[in-house]
Amino acid sequence: MMHIEPVPEQFRALLALDQSTGPVEMINMLRYREHAAYAPDSGHAPCSGLEAYLRYGLAVQAFLDRAGARVVWHGRQLLMLIGPDDKQWDDVLIVRYPDLRAFVGMITDPAYLEIAVHRSAALEDSRLIVTTPAGVVAGAAD
Repeated sequence: MMHIEPVPEQFRALLALDQSTGPVEMINMLRYREHAAYAPDSGHAPCSGLEAYLRYGLAVQAFLDRAGARVVWHGRQLLMLIGPDDKQWDDVLIVRYPDLRAFVGMITDPAYLEIAVHRSAALEDSRLIVTTPAGVVAGAAD
């Protein structure tokens, strides 16, 4: 099963969390479509999924800035060492928000929803994991 948008139960669970919890880090695991899946009448030029995600990335930066968020890590998967071989990801991003309120405010902004069409068209599959920093892991500084 492919996952691009949260189902209503997942969104309700997000809203049920303490919105002042922060900071939060959103782990984005992304697999791009070969060809972006824009609606035929969208007016967007055909492109690859990666190109559509780059369109989203350029447009979303202003929303991240307004939310006080920033990308804190970006990497490309080399190998699935532990886990199912059929779950390969093109990019993994971690975006830090000051709190859940900032994230929810961003993704429910009508102007954000207009640019999110690029994200949806770009992705074949994704995961978005809501996390909160747990502190320093013992021995991590060694």
